[in-house]
Amino acid sequence: MRIIPFIVTVVITIGLLITLSKPIASIPPLGSFLSPQTGFWQNAEPVDAHPNPDLHFPQLKDKVQVYFDERMVPHVFAQNDEDLYFVQGYLHAKYRLWQMEFQTHAAAGRLSEVLGTGPNNAYLNYDRNMRRLGMQYGARHSLDTMESDPVTKTMLDAYTAGVNCYIDHLPANELPLEYRLLNYGPEHWSNFKTALFLKYMSFDLTGSENDFEYTNVRNVLSREDFELLYPVMQDSLDPIIPKGTVLTPPQVTRPQMPASTDSLYFKWNSFSNLMPAAINKPDKDNGSNNWAVSGSKTQSGRPILCNDPHLGLNLPSLWFEMQLHTPQYNVYGVSFPGSPAVIIGFNDSCSWGVTNAGRDVKDYFNVRFKDGSKEQYEFNGEWLKSDLHVDTFKIKGQQPLLDTVAYTIFGPVQYDNSFTGNNRSSANNNYAVRWKAHDGSKELKTFYLLNRMKNKSDYEEAIKYFSCPGQNFVFASKSGDIAIWQQGSFPAKWRRQGDFIMPGTDSSYMWQAQIDQKYNPHIENPVRGFVSSANQTPVDTSYPYYLGSSYPIYRGIIINRYLQQLSGITIDDMKKMQTDNFNVFAETALPILMANVDESTLSSEEKKYLDILRGWNLRSDATEKAPAIFQVWIDNLEKEVWSDELDVANKPIIMPEKATLVKCLAMANFKFADNISTTPIETTRDVVTAALKKAVPVVSMADAEGALNWGKYKDAGIRHLLRLAPLSRFHLMTGGGENIINATKQFHGPSWRMIVELTDTTEAWGVYPGGQSGNPGSKYYDNFIDQWAAGKYNKLWVMGEKDAKDKRILFAMNFSN
Repeated sequence: MRIIPFIVTVVITIGLLITLSKPIASIPPLGSFLSPQTGFWQNAEPVDAHPNPDLHFPQLKDKVQVYFDERMVPHVFAQNDEDLYFVQGYLHAKYRLWQMEFQTHAAAGRLSEVLGTGPNNAYLNYDRNMRRLGMQYGARHSLDTMESDPVTKTMLDAYTAGVNCYIDHLPANELPLEYRLLNYGPEHWSNFKTALFLKYMSFDLTGSENDFEYTNVRNVLSREDFELLYPVMQDSLDPIIPKGTVLTPPQVTRPQMPASTDSLYFKWNSFSNLMPAAINKPDKDNGSNNWAVSGSKTQSGRPILCNDPHLGLNLPSLWFEMQLHTPQYNVYGVSFPGSPAVIIGFNDSCSWGVTNAGRDVKDYFNVRFKDGSKEQYEFNGEWLKSDLHVDTFKIKGQQPLLDTVAYTIFGPVQYDNSFTGNNRSSANNNYAVRWKAHDGSKELKTFYLLNRMKNKSDYEEAIKYFSCPGQNFVFASKSGDIAIWQQGSFPAKWRRQGDFIMPGTDSSYMWQAQIDQKYNPHIENPVRGFVSSANQTPVDTSYPYYLGSSYPIYRGIIINRYLQQLSGITIDDMKKMQTDNFNVFAETALPILMANVDESTLSSEEKKYLDILRGWNLRSDATEKAPAIFQVWIDNLEKEVWSDELDVANKPIIMPEKATLVKCLAMANFKFADNISTTPIETTRDVVTAALKKAVPVVSMADAEGALNWGKYKDAGIRHLLRLAPLSRFHLMTGGGENIINATKQFHGPSWRMIVELTDTTEAWGVYPGGQSGNPGSKYYDNFIDQWAAGKYNKLWVMGEKDAKDKRILFAMNFSN
């Protein structure tokens, strides 16, 4: 009878083998996932185990040495550019492979291949939106342009070869954890994937526009009210280029406004329900701070350059720190896993940094098709043939989806009756998008040249190749020069062009020309001894081209105030300033709010929280309670003032800027203070008091729970790209926030802080909220986060070839052919 238990055991074993080899819903195949040899256990790295491998690849021309310091920063010493970028690609893949590929999947609209359709088709809708926006379309154009240049073609080919060498030699037990969790494997890298990644950064920094929001608001406001609430330029602006600076020659051809604008474009207060919502918009605060001070203002007598780009904070981090060295040049800084070169950093002669220009280079046009086939559309009195492209979406666990997109003279039709943005758009219209990121460009050439520059002339030549996203490139050199140049390929627009959806039946509303690069706002070695930017408007109203109408102003104001006041500046001064939490918006707004509170109507509890604000030092430090009270009060006040008039508009809408709110509250007889839905006529005093009363229950509850201190109330964190809590870091005690130099919001803020003093031996400091490794099982996955949250920095070590035996080196990798 022993045969029966044996048969039962065999059947159970076979059943388990079959079960464990297949995924169950979202659970990966448990057999391979739990395997001691190849499963997730292999992702746990021993703390002190470091390889010293000798690697041989026939693609290399010569030897390359890579030295890793105690922070796992690689210092790459190569004899030529091809080998350098090959090894950079290999290292990016070794430490960040899954992140690189996942980000390019997101850019290409391929997330549903590995994640499925998502809740309520969220991932599939994201993918369709990215394809219809033209991400792949633009990446192909950029790749064609980059590969037509021998320099960037060589960079791309070498980098791609390095990534693929790592992938080809990747053992199963080193497969990144996320691949195991999602049950898929890496593809080969390609130059197209690098182009996609660079296009993804264009999306992150120029993908947000307010065309639909402004159109919906325009439809319910008069021209006068719209100009009041959404001014072209804020009165309190302190622009990047100081007011009064002469930037252009007197004879500049200005773009011409079409004769039909009053009837077809500026349709004030003409309530319409035809506008869709733009979905998947990047964070409106994607921006940065940068500045450079000349030697006349520093203790050393040499320039200091600072930069902190503000982006979404994720794990693995967007940045990978490294040094790249050949006999011809030596550069240090942060790179993008997915792209060759150093993106922000310094070399032996110069330093550079970037902030987002915020210029509107993405507009929508209402296209009229001849019929439902979308094969022809009206343009200049004729029917033009559209290019119908069928996109295939592979979906995990489901049959593929086919999506037909019409391409027009403007660009792809992003919204139509087959894709309405998850029911956030009307199916009655067809909206084509024209975006500068659709055009071929050579951004990679800019970084190739910046990495090698030796002086200001080299800097000026390098940035000419940068097209999209528009950036403010700050520069400083050891020879003493400082400069800032807003660089990008910007359309020359007439006033308010592209703020609203434009007619797409003729050429009159199309972009008429591009602004000549030499007329982009810039300044070099100013008398005041510093240059700076914080995403504010670059110039005053004397500039002959329209810049758009939504720029933050407060970080620029406080940065310029500090730089104007400081002298004998040191690295420590710049560290303190870069992590400063003074709230200049509160400095402006709080006196107006206090002057308009009717304290006679307040309860004792309401007075208690008002008194906390009255004693506030205006710093949004982590331990302060006042910032949370102020934030909730302002949020309620915006609703009290704007919601009644704007609620009647179709959605989405955009609220007026906070600077506009402050300006309007100081006006006598401000009409928007009145709630048009109620009988009594409310005053500014009424709405300010009502907003405080509505704020108090919220802050009182937080106070009772011990969570009113700003650090706890804001509850900052760094999320894993898959939003998996065990792979994220939450509940960081940080100050700062919107409108503050330390622009740390909950999941958004300074993604890299860098300070460079250009003395004979460069002194540099930096930190980012993450770690060099993309492996959650490594101690180098998130080891910089606590320093970053505390406002501390790492000394950046520029290694020399003679330092091969330095005690800071943990291990080395030797590459040869």
